Amino acid sequence: MKSNQRSISVFLPALAGGGAERAMLHLADGMARHGFKTDLVVAEGFGAYLDQVPAGVRLVDLQAKPPVVVSKTLALSRYLKTEQPTILFAALDIFSAALWAKWLSHSPTRVVMCVQTFLSEQFRDHQPNTVGRVRPLMVRWLYPKSDLLVAASQGTATDLAQITSLPVDRIQVIYNPVITPDVPSKSQAAIAHPWFAPDQPPVILGVGRLVSQKDFFTLIRAFVQVRQNRPARLVILGEGEQRPELEALIRDCQLEDDVALLGFVENPYAYMAKAAVFVLSSRYEGFGNVVAEALATGTSVVSTDCPSGPAEILDWGKYGKLVPIAEPTQMAIAILETLDQPIDPTQLQARSQAFTCDRIIEQYLEVVEQLMQSN
Repeated sequence: MKSNQRSISVFLPALAGGGAERAMLHLADGMARHGFKTDLVVAEGFGAYLDQVPAGVRLVDLQAKPPVVVSKTLALSRYLKTEQPTILFAALDIFSAALWAKWLSHSPTRVVMCVQTFLSEQFRDHQPNTVGRVRPLMVRWLYPKSDLLVAASQGTATDLAQITSLPVDRIQVIYNPVITPDVPSKSQAAIAHPWFAPDQPPVILGVGRLVSQKDFFTLIRAFVQVRQNRPARLVILGEGEQRPELEALIRDCQLEDDVALLGFVENPYAYMAKAAVFVLSSRYEGFGNVVAEALATGTSVVSTDCPSGPAEILDWGKYGKLVPIAEPTQMAIAILETLDQPIDPTQLQARSQAFTCDRIIEQYLEVVEQLMQSN
């Protein structure tokens, strides 16, 4: 395969600071490092990761305007007609703009739809509005028309198979490329926040967008019970629409001196490495990048046993405690037990090697080889 004669494009709605966007940035970087001409194509050129586009990857901003669904599809169609990349990896593309664009452009590009979340739960979140009711129909009808479907976990693949009525073996499971070679050095970076000083109470850490999916309400309520048993602090990294409600809950629980919402940070690994326990409180995930990242820093993990991904990362509880969704008491018990008996950091770091970018990119390269040979 003469990779330098082939081109790869990765398509995203934008570069917001989520796990799926970060995984796709790593995919684009991996393809560029293996000699492919690589474009990162975004419908709208904004987001926390905009300044983190890897060297060797060309950023293409489609500058979609309202109605964005239509505008980005037409713009992507023009891009495919002009550039004709060999393969287009599309993520967070529920309305299948990539597949519509291929059809409109008559491009020979092979389209791979990458599913980064547990779609059934996401659909339930959006059902109240008319557009939300269209989402499952689009996935059911159009996703099977892609050249390949890739799911970020086995649970996500099973869910996607049920939605599309496809056999699950038609869907390839490739975990997200999460752990980069610079994680160890980033983990050692200093943190100015006084709570992470050596003589302070242990810090419990959560990381994610402040949205209903992440269910930080349960984490805060669990922390109330932790504080009733011992001194501790809670830090949550991330930004989102639920900040006002979360701040109100913190005030209602009289936890202003022990809980901090620090917003989006460029280097969460330094916080993970210095936290006593990392907690994922989500109602659902597609994979759960932050769980793998916490393992890579050697920090013990407590996670909800949510669909889908965290249980797979933690090997069904071997590398961290799993608790039911939306159960603050069970979460508090698991946090307290983990504070008392953390898992050996070397075991956690060894487990994280299953999710290194190099290992996962090799699996994507096999997909590329497969699709090129089928041309």
